[in-house]
Amino acid sequence: MIMVDDVAFASELTLTKPLALWGTGLTDIEIHFLQIKYNAIGIYLEKDVVSHLSSWKGKSATELADDDTFFDALVSAPVEKLFRVVVIKEIKGAQYGVQLESAVRERLVAVDKYEEEEEEALEKVTDFFQIKYFKPDSVVTFSFPTSGKAEISFVTEGKPEAKLTVENANVTEMIQKWYLGGSSAVSPSTIKSLAEKSAAVLAQ
Repeated sequence: MIMVDDVAFASELTLTKPLALWGTGLTDIEIHFLQIKYNAIGIYLEKDVVSHLSSWKGKSATELADDDTFFDALVSAPVEKLFRVVVIKEIKGAQYGVQLESAVRERLVAVDKYEEEEEEALEKVTDFFQIKYFKPDSVVTFSFPTSGKAEISFVTEGKPEAKLTVENANVTEMIQKWYLGGSSAVSPSTIKSLAEKSAAVLAQ
């Protein structure tokens, strides 16, 4: 188990294949010199991801962390991925949904891929979170099989697990980029952690 601010992450999980914990971090904000932590994040990747990153062999963690093309390659690598997001500070699910929707839409617009299909798929994601309440220790899981789809699940105390499948490949890609997007990702600490792990594995 790896601890991130009192949240435990298993070193391995399985979708259809074993996935290794590749990076951890927090989403937080500083207000008047106080660090307010919202979520702990664990990024799980298929170990075979390294075979898609050989161009960066021998690079340092600092070089990788500053290289957005490396993180683009991580997103596009055809391997299974899973993001586990554990709530530290309670918020309304609608707040999280709006942040996600805004980040994904901006990325789609920037690459001219925001069409009616993407708008509809993104609307379903926003609706999924709309009436949820993110109590501490609630868990949002984003699973990315290699099919171009994504599955989002939400688990909180006293409620059955809620699930949503995202069928749109462009929306799926940009959800990945929200967490894996290098300099534009939501959690710089997670990007730093991913770079450190990748540099260590690629140095072997």
